[in-house]
Amino acid sequence: MPPRRWETWGYRGVRVRPSGGFSAEIQFRGMRLGLSNFDTANEAARAYDATVWRLRWPHRTLNFPNVPTRERAQELAPLPRLSTDEDRRDNRRREHRLGITEMDEEAMVLWHQHFPHDIINEREFYTQRRTERDKRRAE
Repeated sequence: MPPRRWETWGYRGVRVRPSGGFSAEIQFRGMRLGLSNFDTANEAARAYDATVWRLRWPHRTLNFPNVPTRERAQELAPLPRLSTDEDRRDNRRREHRLGITEMDEEAMVLWHQHFPHDIINEREFYTQRRTERDKRRAE
């Protein structure tokens, strides 16, 4: 078995996040499941162990093999929120759309700064449209 990388602090299923926190992940049925993000490596390792207990995996895959029962493992680590690869893809799509929206808003602000007469024309257009709509409703 190759030696574990130093960044994981020797815990199975624990990775260091760029923000300085720790995340717990587990491979299950061909999917990588993110268990959650934690402040310490110990908390992340306990969440990994609780998940191993829930999946009824062998005890040799535990970070803390001295935990005697599944109930004790769940007491030490609360239920994690699982995030799958599909969740990550959806989140990337949302972030991409949000970035496009922010760029559109910035472009509109620049446009209004450079062409203030368009703002006046836009206001006139909407007031005219509103009056036409009100006339149609009145009829």
